[in-house]
Amino acid sequence: MAGTSLLALFDDIATILDDISMMTKAAAKKTAGVLGDDLALNAQQVTGVRAARELPVVWSVAKGSFANKAILVPAAVAISFFVPWLVTPLLMLGGAFLCFEGAEKLAHKLFHDEEDAQRRKELLEALKQPDVDLRVVERRKIKGAIRTDFILSAEIIAITLGVVTAESIGVQFVVLAVVAVMITVGVYGLVAGIVKLDDGGLYLTQRDSALARRVGRGILWLAPYLMKTLAIVGTIAMFLVGGGILVHGIPPIYHAIEAFAADFGGLSTLLIPTMANGLFGLLAGALLVAVLTPLLRMWAARSEAGVK
Repeated sequence: MAGTSLLALFDDIATILDDISMMTKAAAKKTAGVLGDDLALNAQQVTGVRAARELPVVWSVAKGSFANKAILVPAAVAISFFVPWLVTPLLMLGGAFLCFEGAEKLAHKLFHDEEDAQRRKELLEALKQPDVDLRVVERRKIKGAIRTDFILSAEIIAITLGVVTAESIGVQFVVLAVVAVMITVGVYGLVAGIVKLDDGGLYLTQRDSALARRVGRGILWLAPYLMKTLAIVGTIAMFLVGGGILVHGIPPIYHAIEAFAADFGGLSTLLIPTMANGLFGLLAGALLVAVLTPLLRMWAARSEAGVK
């Protein structure tokens, strides 16, 4: 009897772990839209930092990211337990924020690209001045990156919570914790690799081997394009994921898209909803940017006036 009970316990544990594994994979797929943007943003945060300090800065931001998730995961489980009706509105809010952020980035690229380039140039020139305290610059960058991470982490946790909201509190906590750790380690491991990619390429160009030098030159050529690609893919994914969340939260639109795609059959049943989600996300983001940007500027102007 004891042996049978033990086997039954092992079977239950295996079943739970299998369920957690499947839900973790599902949550990871849904949060993929945030990750490309997360990688690009965090890699950009360490630009302007001395090469010898890049990895320590990434590690400091990673520790801040773990602290963010240590707050967000219990908060998400508490919301699911005490006010479960709030999960869907939070999920919709997270989807809307993804769409807004993607549209804001797109608008900024289209209308303010020269301003950004000038600001980056001024920052690099300022860093060359001997009286600039690089430790202050570094701490400011770390704080800014951790604030950015908190917003992106909140989006990831909200999306993950939407996947596991029907499960028990224990399963919810485990899945949220696994996703939080997995994404933090994965993102900041890749960020560390990305920011040191040019150093690796430079190292290879100084080797005796002709092949190593060729590979090094290829890496140096690839590095800036990799950053641009991550930013582009991340922005597209934000519209797809954010739009998908919003569409699923509005049943009439969701069912209309599914019915339209079903008429075509085949691969179209997958492609049409995906494209529709992305288009809906783009339109929703554009609308939110048009409405919220003037309000945010007014708020910023009032805040500055209050400080003065």
